[in-house]
Amino acid sequence: MRTACRKAALLLTALTTLGLAALSGTAAAVQPPDTSTAAAGLERIDGFGSNPGALSMYRYAPEGLPAHSPVVVALHGCTQDAPTYFAGAGWQHFADAGGFSVVAAQQEQGNNSNKCFNWFQPGDTARGQGEALSLKQMVDRTIADLDADPSRVYITGLSAGGGMTASMLAAYPDVFAAGAVIGGLPHGCASSMVEAFSCMNPGVSKSAAAWGDLARSSYPDYTGTRPKVSVWHGTADYTVNSANAGESVKQWTNVLGADQDADATESLPGGTTRSDYTNGSGDVVVRSYLVQGMGHGTPVKPSEGCGTAGAYFLDTICSSKYIAGDWGLGG
Repeated sequence: MRTACRKAALLLTALTTLGLAALSGTAAAVQPPDTSTAAAGLERIDGFGSNPGALSMYRYAPEGLPAHSPVVVALHGCTQDAPTYFAGAGWQHFADAGGFSVVAAQQEQGNNSNKCFNWFQPGDTARGQGEALSLKQMVDRTIADLDADPSRVYITGLSAGGGMTASMLAAYPDVFAAGAVIGGLPHGCASSMVEAFSCMNPGVSKSAAAWGDLARSSYPDYTGTRPKVSVWHGTADYTVNSANAGESVKQWTNVLGADQDADATESLPGGTTRSDYTNGSGDVVVRSYLVQGMGHGTPVKPSEGCGTAGAYFLDTICSSKYIAGDWGLGG
């Protein structure tokens, strides 16, 4: 079954790469960032569980990290790897400043020819299966190794990593306190290769309730507190259409009991508009960050010491700073 899924992924990811190469924004015009120095602190961790998704685990723990510290899981985009994403998005700086560890998961070409997390394969996104379970096992290993705080575990990812982030929030609401989906898609948008293309572009529209049901169905018996969610997207993203940002907001506002209309909006640097959605108790449970004119990639701001500009790391606004701040981790 898993082998068949991998074969089905080959065509999808090959065509996805063509879409990535055809970007008309900053990402297509620059070289990959030099991230070798910033990623030097990453440690490869083996033997973290049964690892049914056949992923690789890397981890960064700042020197002198105290017990009961938070954990951030970072998922790279297609054609990237764990060290590239960890360094390019600037997570080492914020881990050092905020006192938390980072699990940088890595997809392997044996699973997906362009190293995309398989966000569109139900066998990899379901609770207790495939890549989803492998990621959960990385969290478990980190909590055990570092005596980390299981109530402060967070997850973020770009593109396919963003789609997988949404699926992890749906499948494991008992594991994550919050998540940030960057240039990604709603959970459950696709369950096959053909559907994946429609989800990416032009996007699929559903009612908020329908999206919410897809997320809830990943763990139908769960009655506890669900993770807060932020959604990041460029308005000029032609790989994963920015319409997906609105659909993701619909999904998570429904799941988290918020209205579909923003309760507050604010202009941020880099042409970014932040919109807040609150639940019945007045808590901000969903945040949308739309970056005007930005293509497909993670927003960074090297002039502020935030990440490194390059392919799919776009010099606009420091997303990692705002994400860490939303999670109460500094920033």
